[in-house]
Amino acid sequence: QVLLVESGGGSVETGGSLRLSCTALVYVENVFCMGWFRQAPGKEREGVAVIYTLGGSTYYTDSVKGRFTISRNNTAKNTVYLQMNLLKPEDTALYYCVGDAAPCSGVWWTRQSEYKHWGQGTQVTVSS
Repeated sequence: QVLLVESGGGSVETGGSLRLSCTALVYVENVFCMGWFRQAPGKEREGVAVIYTLGGSTYYTDSVKGRFTISRNNTAKNTVYLQMNLLKPEDTALYYCVGDAAPCSGVWWTRQSEYKHWGQGTQVTVSS
């Protein structure tokens, strides 16, 4: 069993920054691919960014490249961060931490079904 604990959501104005954190509390199996999905009102859930906690490989959706950075805690590799800069109103969504035991893959990282573990979600609101 794995519990994903998220923190760091909030409200900011356009151009502001937020940092999300997610810690995997592992009781049975490890998670090695961790990251974030998001869902805006009336829209489908989409992958934002993931990181392979062992190797450090990262994947981003095009709309956040150059603005968001996903990283891992190098000491406790069960914690990942999403630094979000230059936030836009279209980044407003409920952000979910995800995790899976399989290594991240550029082929399937955006598929929701590939992630066994999900957090409860943390709200990010960007006002114009």
